[in-house]
Amino acid sequence: MLSIPGGSPRTPDVQVGPVDLAARVDEALAVQALAFGLSDDEIEVRRHIVLRHLLLRGARALGATTAADRLVGFVYGLPNDRAHWWSTVVEPYLRTTGSEDWLVDSFVITELHVHPEFQARGIGRALITTITDSAREPKSILSAIDIESPARRLYRALGYRDLARQVHFPSAPKPYAVMGAPLPLRRAGAEN
Repeated sequence: MLSIPGGSPRTPDVQVGPVDLAARVDEALAVQALAFGLSDDEIEVRRHIVLRHLLLRGARALGATTAADRLVGFVYGLPNDRAHWWSTVVEPYLRTTGSEDWLVDSFVITELHVHPEFQARGIGRALITTITDSAREPKSILSAIDIESPARRLYRALGYRDLARQVHFPSAPKPYAVMGAPLPLRRAGAEN
């Protein structure tokens, strides 16, 4: 368990560690809905997706919880499989940029979200570095909405770089960027 100190009673200390995400999927999706702006219909669709992903070989999840066991952030991921839906969507974009080799022997960060009241405290960084530190794969890939955002700045600080931009997922209203980084991820204060 990794402890992140709180700044006030409103943002208490947080512990980052393993979580049974299937058992806490509704709590996790409530965090994602706030952090990502999801509708009730989108939450229901994502609920089935998360539960299906967690059954895949190598899937792992971590949570960020308060002392009162409130889930305020989570991450999950798994070794990439080129037959999975996400890979089949991003592969043509990666092929166009000459980056399709990132789909081989990579650990995919499937979801990473932190409750808005707990953002900018290092929780997202702790979640993603902790889960990738246990990956057997030599690199990590993820997708993020293709805008300048705190999430994209965090990913760049960790060593992720753009592999493809303006990636369009079916039914997603905004384009995404696919990013990749060698593992282990860069730590704060490390040379760029």
